[in-house]
Amino acid sequence: METIKLGIPVGQGKVSGLLLRPDYAEALYLFAHGAGVGMTHPTMAAFAKGLADRAIATVRFNFPYMERGGGRPDVPPVAHATIRAAAMAAGKFAYDLPLFAGGRSYGGRMTSQAQAIEPIADVKGLVFFGFPLHPAGQPATDRADHLAKVEVPMLFVSGDRDPLADFPSLESVVEGLGENATLHAIKGGDHSLRVSKGSGRNPADAFNEALDTAADWMKALSS
Repeated sequence: METIKLGIPVGQGKVSGLLLRPDYAEALYLFAHGAGVGMTHPTMAAFAKGLADRAIATVRFNFPYMERGGGRPDVPPVAHATIRAAAMAAGKFAYDLPLFAGGRSYGGRMTSQAQAIEPIADVKGLVFFGFPLHPAGQPATDRADHLAKVEVPMLFVSGDRDPLADFPSLESVVEGLGENATLHAIKGGDHSLRVSKGSGRNPADAFNEALDTAADWMKALSS
């Protein structure tokens, strides 16, 4: 299983991307990183490898600010343009696979915003790992208002003790989206889906649960 480096044109510049495609892949997931880490972070790599083990190919990519070395995340229009460019690149390298999109935290929310404004070509569904519903300690749901305009199925994989997604509030948001949205709770999980020692859960089990849920959901929509 080879990781292929991609160069993705965005506006007047370019960002890096990584395609990881396992043998017998059943779907392709456009996997955007969170605000604080880039596409090569060990956690991003672990998610990509775990999905590959479950027959899901991934394209990871950097947003421009991360390509420059970090700092303040890009404003939404720049992030949206980057996601669309990455989707085009993904389609060129894995045109035969059903395409899904989303990501972790910031990357997932930027993807849903882009999809709400104008559907990303060929995307069959969105998968969010830790959707950031509100700033820590400030429960609110206005960041989810745009989700009502998303017309493809959505899967939310979220820790039930995520400080950036008050769980009852997230449940209410997903319920309001009707059959278009599914919520899977990682019991004891935080924003990164990690479980504490006091939860009584094995961290590896929680990680595998998140990956199994996402992979099975994408496969079901691909068949």
